[in-house]
Amino acid sequence: MHAPLSHSQCFSSTALSPADLESLADRVAVPAAETDDIVVRTPITDEPIGSVPAGDESTVNATVERAHEAQAGWETRDPVDRAAVLERFGDLVLEHRDRLLDLVQLETGKSRAHAAEELLDVPATCTYYAREGPAVLADEARDGAFSFATDARVTYDPVGVVGIISPWNYPLTLSMTDAIPALLAGNAVVCKPDEKTPFIALALAELLEEAGLPDGVFSIVTGSGPIVGPALIDRVDYLAFTGGTETGRVVAEQAGHNLIDCSLELGGKNPFIVLADADLERTARGAVQGCFTNAGQLCLAAERVYVEASVYDDFLEAFVGETRKLTLGTGIGDAADVGSLIDGDQLERVEAHVEDALERGASVLTGGRARPELGPFCYEPTILTDVDPASRAACEETFGPVVSVAPVDSLEDAIEAANDSPFGLNASVWTGDRGVGLEVARRIDAGTVCVNDAYVAGWAAVDAPMGGVGDSGLGRRHGPEGLARFVESKTIAASRVGPLRKPSRVPTDPIVRGMAGLRRLRRRLEGWLP
Repeated sequence: MHAPLSHSQCFSSTALSPADLESLADRVAVPAAETDDIVVRTPITDEPIGSVPAGDESTVNATVERAHEAQAGWETRDPVDRAAVLERFGDLVLEHRDRLLDLVQLETGKSRAHAAEELLDVPATCTYYAREGPAVLADEARDGAFSFATDARVTYDPVGVVGIISPWNYPLTLSMTDAIPALLAGNAVVCKPDEKTPFIALALAELLEEAGLPDGVFSIVTGSGPIVGPALIDRVDYLAFTGGTETGRVVAEQAGHNLIDCSLELGGKNPFIVLADADLERTARGAVQGCFTNAGQLCLAAERVYVEASVYDDFLEAFVGETRKLTLGTGIGDAADVGSLIDGDQLERVEAHVEDALERGASVLTGGRARPELGPFCYEPTILTDVDPASRAACEETFGPVVSVAPVDSLEDAIEAANDSPFGLNASVWTGDRGVGLEVARRIDAGTVCVNDAYVAGWAAVDAPMGGVGDSGLGRRHGPEGLARFVESKTIAASRVGPLRKPSRVPTDPIVRGMAGLRRLRRRLEGWLP
């Protein structure tokens, strides 16, 4: 049991209580040995709201061992049965939406609307994989080595235990979006949520159990990243990580050393291109969504806007006007359009980026200030111009409500500027000609490019793969590709005529000439040799 903390004033606006969080913390599978606690604070007031165990290597070892034991039974279930459990889980997420949204706001300080975005993603992902997953996992007949004499079949086995390290910025959806296909494939999952936002993952584990997931198939380990993360990578059979690029490099190196596969969704410095024929009012609203959702703490957020020079001034006027309409604040409910940054470290990073840009000659068109009277870590949605390309705001991922806007002379210049980055996660192209937008999208170096949309059209297309190139990561989530990473393919080949070998009394050369002739004949019959 974990000692309840003083009653935060935040609880007065929600049905949640410190006792509720204490009950969730008790769901962590911790060995009997003494363990310290990690205190969790809410960005709404910077007050403590609860605590969770600070797991260590022994915690991870015990949890993964338990997961291996549970996985052996789970993988024997028919994929259709596993799909039914996940579909029930999606229903429960919607049924308990008010409690989950309160918890997301309490842990992250984000607005209600932005919390709802990630909540609605979970049942959509459940439905997609429940509907499509069993067919993807079904055995496949493949061409054998010799027609009529042999055949080949591919089967798909779960990798075993999947480790998930999820971040604080979208703790609800990013605890689940990898877990859902991993579970459907017959794996067990051990999730390590960020220590700033552990309670939402624990609440989701509770709902998975209620949906019928066997005990031990999905487990939570809480603790600090530098301690729990490496221990998890050393024990699991696959690792899915979402977080910063530098940490991602360390994760990839350790996974490679252990000869396990991994997927990494990392940082981004995402471009937003505005062509001269774009509907500027619509584009300005899209830019507000793309730049300031979740106070800019979104890997897919746009931080670099490039506008064709002929419409630059008009776009800026529209963009600044839409940005100034936003309400900023904290609390449970719908009072604010934009919520808080996660903590003081993130606020310090945002302030440092803006200050560095201003010192190098940038201008602030709107925003540019912390607002402690609205919340301890609130920062105004900020639009910068004349940003020095060498400044931190131009080169590094800010991960806050700050965007730079620059004119470009032509479409070619816009594409060149968009691709002038080591990152390649998401991009956005705005134009009145959809065909042109699609052609531009093909030339952008990014894993996802949205045309006349900031990011929702790409992320919500759960049948299409999502991920980054360059410093933005490895692998893909969503779609069949997002399921295939959690299985090992196995080829089963069979002969109808016994051992395939050269008859002992027949010379080699006639056999080789005969095989070459059969190859040419087959190519002609199949129509791909003149």
